[in-house]
Amino acid sequence: MNTTTLNVTGMTCGCCAGKVRDKVGRIAGVRTVEVDVAGGLVTITATEPIRREAVATAVEEAGFHLAE
Repeated sequence: MNTTTLNVTGMTCGCCAGKVRDKVGRIAGVRTVEVDVAGGLVTITATEPIRREAVATAVEEAGFHLAE
């Protein structure tokens, strides 16, 4: 398993976390998505390395952005 933690900007509540979890969870190979709203962190566990671009697209579809 591969684990990646990325910063996401703009999340303010549990609803935001749910949107991010839903979109990122649809990426092929993703097994779990943990969201820390207060810290702005998303931790992804996957069966293979996940491309940052794929996560960025999913996060943007949820209405948020990856931090630089």
